[in-house]
Amino acid sequence: MPSRTAHVLAAIKAAILNGQFTPGTPLVESELAGRFQVSKTPVREALKALEGSGLVDIRPYTGTTVRALTQEDALALYDMRLLLEPEAVRRGVAAGGDFAEAAQALEEAARAEDASSRSTANRDFHRGLYAGCGNPLLVRTLDGLRDQTALVSASSWARMPSWDEEAREHAAILDQVRAGDAEKAAALVRRHIEGFVARHLKKEAPAH
Repeated sequence: MPSRTAHVLAAIKAAILNGQFTPGTPLVESELAGRFQVSKTPVREALKALEGSGLVDIRPYTGTTVRALTQEDALALYDMRLLLEPEAVRRGVAAGGDFAEAAQALEEAARAEDASSRSTANRDFHRGLYAGCGNPLLVRTLDGLRDQTALVSASSWARMPSWDEEAREHAAILDQVRAGDAEKAAALVRRHIEGFVARHLKKEAPAH
């Protein structure tokens, strides 16, 4: 990917995942090109890449917007995380992986002074846990889910901040990771994800 496209892609992605560009926000090529002082070509290429990762919707004749996930979309994403992430963490711990990045992310989250920084540290913490699972395809799949679930968490935290509770859960997970207890670490990751769903998603699900 050309360097200008990569720069624009990283900047737009960060703005989406950190809540600066909220779901439904129009992403106009000419405005973004002016903002980043590039031509429209790298902006167009960056938006296509973001569409591929599920962060934006590109519609003919109506333009590009930040993706607005439905309740059904959000529950499906977290269901996938529940299926994959605890097992990835279990494998990483069982293999004796290095979790220094997760520990550093937890420290950065504690020092964060705004929601954007905390959100970034939160994503880095989770990736630091599963990145050592030994399966590159599993890591890439979870990376894709991580980006899309950030769309859910940003809006959920704006409505009901739950940083403190989740920070305590993160610390408990890291304790088990450092102790080398793969099964307990995986169980806590599962409980952590289920807790977020219960706090922010399940109560909003339509009754059947």
